[in-house]
Amino acid sequence: MKRTLSLPGLAYGGDYNPEQWPEEVWAEDVRLMAEAGVNMVSVNIFSWALLEPAEGAYDFSRLDRILDMLYTHGIAADLATPTAAPPAWFFRAHPEALPVDRDGRRLSYGSRQTFCPSSPAYRAAALRIAGELGRRYADHPAVVMWHVHNEYGCHNAECHCDTSAEAFRRWLRTRYADDLAALNDAWGTTFWSQWYYDWDEIIPPRATGAVPNPTHQLDWRRFCSDELLSLCTAERDVLREAAPSTPATTNFMVMYNFDALDYWRWAPELDVVSNDHYLRSTDPESEIDIALSGDLVRSLAGGPWLLMEHSTGAVNWQHVNRAKGPGELRRNALAHVARGADGIAFFQWRAAKAGAEQWHSAMLPHAGTDSVIWRDVVQLGADLRALAEVRGSRGVAEVAVVWDWNAKWALELPSQPSEEVRQLDLVRSWYEPLWRAGIAVDFVRPGADLSAYRLVLAPSLYLVDDAGAENLTGFTERGGTLVVGFHSGAVDENCHVRLGGYPGAFREALGVRTDELFPLLPGETVGLEGGGTGSLWSERVRPTGAQVVSSYTDGPLTGVPALTRHGYGTGTAWYVATLPDPDTLTALLDRIRTEAGVTPVRVTPEGVEAALRRGRDADYLFLIDHRGKGAEVPVAADAVELLTGRPLTDGSVTVPPGGVAVVREPRSVLP
Repeated sequence: MKRTLSLPGLAYGGDYNPEQWPEEVWAEDVRLMAEAGVNMVSVNIFSWALLEPAEGAYDFSRLDRILDMLYTHGIAADLATPTAAPPAWFFRAHPEALPVDRDGRRLSYGSRQTFCPSSPAYRAAALRIAGELGRRYADHPAVVMWHVHNEYGCHNAECHCDTSAEAFRRWLRTRYADDLAALNDAWGTTFWSQWYYDWDEIIPPRATGAVPNPTHQLDWRRFCSDELLSLCTAERDVLREAAPSTPATTNFMVMYNFDALDYWRWAPELDVVSNDHYLRSTDPESEIDIALSGDLVRSLAGGPWLLMEHSTGAVNWQHVNRAKGPGELRRNALAHVARGADGIAFFQWRAAKAGAEQWHSAMLPHAGTDSVIWRDVVQLGADLRALAEVRGSRGVAEVAVVWDWNAKWALELPSQPSEEVRQLDLVRSWYEPLWRAGIAVDFVRPGADLSAYRLVLAPSLYLVDDAGAENLTGFTERGGTLVVGFHSGAVDENCHVRLGGYPGAFREALGVRTDELFPLLPGETVGLEGGGTGSLWSERVRPTGAQVVSSYTDGPLTGVPALTRHGYGTGTAWYVATLPDPDTLTALLDRIRTEAGVTPVRVTPEGVEAALRRGRDADYLFLIDHRGKGAEVPVAADAVELLTGRPLTDGSVTVPPGGVAVVREPRSVLP
């Protein structure tokens, strides 16, 4: 049973760390929170050392005062278990709980998440303090949600110690039904004399002299994700025992190439799916990253979700940490709401004056209230109050993009045909033209129910099991349109190459067969018939029923098909055997989606993002100008712009330069 967050309107706030400040500052904090419209804060995330100064000795007096203060001032608490940062005394008592890297070095404490996920001592200590918190605050009126841990796997996704090795072997014995022969077959251990005769011979994929076994590495990644998930669910269960009706969350990190966890497995275990998202200074169009991330998290959640962390300005962990430009804070936050977020939170409330994140921006910056950031924070609070009715509405999409963490892990193992091929890069290259065209997108795992979609894209699906492949090709047989990118379907769930020619699992549906791969060097391109170029990849494709749409015009594969189209069942399957340049890829995807009957959320001028959330009684159209030119966009004649409250009787809305408009329209506007 999923528990819901009982909070009126959209949540607004951030990480609140009052323990870092004298108590006389707290009164100013809650006064300013009221001014900004803050209605929920996350507390206690890194307070373990203060709550438990010695093993089994607890001091909750400070946290009592904090929660009482928040409740008195009408601010809800997302109460965290502080288990991401065990105290120094714990590691002095249990040095074996410190993590070991793949080179065999045991790391030291002195930062955060410096524990072995398989450590029995850590698990016992974490569950003990989670239980104390749960029992003490189960009925506290300020507590509306449990925040389990913080950013699982951010710094300790893997530990290669002997304890982890034992846990890995237990996991493998379960996965392979205690059948060592089945493991040897799955891992292909006849290669390089890696055959195992005893479970105790198996170790984590530690540093070794040559390339490790790919299936060994893949199962290790699966184990590491599951091991952290077991910690999360154990803490969650302790909290549920104390407070059965209080929802629980933990913050995901689905972007930045963070791929330690299989979030498809994690999301069903949480009442509320939350995510952290930070911009990269090197990304000139980070608004696309925000949209992609938001669509992926919304898809994981199956509906609304919470943005647990993002930044008001600069972060502190990049080579150069840039501040946000005028209006960017507001655009970023409302873009997340457009993609399904029912709450917006920042790290953190008050900028720290000491510690590792002292140069990370905050809602209340070092400069105080006489600052652009503070004025933007207050404005955003007013915006979110004006959008309260959006809460609970959902995204609507006719296009699905296949995303799978197992496929990502497998693709990015060593000794691939090209180390330049990366799943996130390929997915973004295909997602970007859809975003520019205002096409709504969901993300799906290979075995998902696809009945709601007209078009399914698989830009990068190197690994797929038989069931996933049959699900995707069955979608095509039943009348859907499937588009598959190169090097997809190549291996099964054990990383074994699918024999008989590429693209493996999808050959029949695509009506093509490839006998040899010709990946391209960095900077190398090949010409494409009809204009344009391809980069990153090429391959010797032979049609076995498919229609050739475009061929290579130069290089060793001159005249060989690069883009094909195949009728399969009552549907259509396309194969893209290179990475077309952006204009060519845009034209191709425009053609495909038009043929599939997919239409934009709304046609807008270049640089104006359009996204839709559908409520019970109305649709909510979000329009965000990222180019600073403003726009006039047609809307229903009886629509209302929610941020201003202005009726739109003339059938259009003005999006201010660099600004945002959110329009409530009748449900009848779209099917």
